[in-house]
Amino acid sequence: MLAITAAQVRTAALSHVNDSNMNSVMVALDRYGDDLGMNKPHILAQFFAQIMHESGDFRFDREIWGPTPAQERYDTRLDLGNTPAKDGDGFLYRGRTGMQLTGKDNYRQFRDWCRARGYNPPDFVAYPDKVNTNPWEGLVPLWYWLTRDLNKWANQGDIETVTRKINGGKNGFADRVTRYGRLALVLLGYKPTGVLQFQSDHLEAVGGPDGVDNDVGPKTRAALHQALIALVPGEASRPDVKAAPVIETVVEEKAVVPVAVDTQVKNKTNQSGWLIGILGSVGTALTGLFGQDWQTVVAVGGVAIVAMIILLLLRRQIIGAVKDIRVAVES
Repeated sequence: MLAITAAQVRTAALSHVNDSNMNSVMVALDRYGDDLGMNKPHILAQFFAQIMHESGDFRFDREIWGPTPAQERYDTRLDLGNTPAKDGDGFLYRGRTGMQLTGKDNYRQFRDWCRARGYNPPDFVAYPDKVNTNPWEGLVPLWYWLTRDLNKWANQGDIETVTRKINGGKNGFADRVTRYGRLALVLLGYKPTGVLQFQSDHLEAVGGPDGVDNDVGPKTRAALHQALIALVPGEASRPDVKAAPVIETVVEEKAVVPVAVDTQVKNKTNQSGWLIGILGSVGTALTGLFGQDWQTVVAVGGVAIVAMIILLLLRRQIIGAVKDIRVAVES
């Protein structure tokens, strides 16, 4: 029996969940969770907090392809196992699943890992699209998690280290902590927003930093971790399961926007830079009209007329760029 249900995941989510993508993960957990050690509440709370952050509540299971300049460089990325020739490897082995499996070498590693465990997978190098079919779409995040030894840190409730191992830093850390808190509370039988009630039940301090303050700070996370461990008889006695570290961290946060969307929006914005330049030039010229001789007025007026003609001629391109940006953000 799974230690987490689809209904609990939906309840803990911060936005509407893509059920099809979420179910892929649930299928993989149901089939392989016991074998992989991914069947404990304290581990699953950490795991789902990270994957739901990375995938936007399972809405994104493949990379949005422009291609952007960065994506065009994927084609010859030898460090990703792609060939040095511009032969389409970048697009063929683009990011897929909730953890964005990217590059020919990663597709090969995932295939070989599945084969070594006797899972009888398709040849993902020959047929990369099959990564986004069940149970493989849900198994990729589990492979990613296990090959980076993240259970070691989840067993300690160390969300800071888990985040660094996945992100390379702590970008989006506040969102990951929020998601962890909601998932842990739901697994413990609380409402996802029931931080105050949990703190009243488990923290002796009243008020002050990380007392009964409605914040999922380090002391609250430690208490959540210990309560989740207690759900499994005998779990607390295992030597690799430890009390969560109580560490105050100050993190510089950035907007939580999926990387692929953020890159596409920036690319479209850069393409529209000429529009900003034209409007800026016209504005600057108009501010100096008054008080100038008639020759200057005529010259500046001519520039303004030419600029307006250019804007009218390229109106379709402007509208298209704006629509592209809106679609990328709304996706």
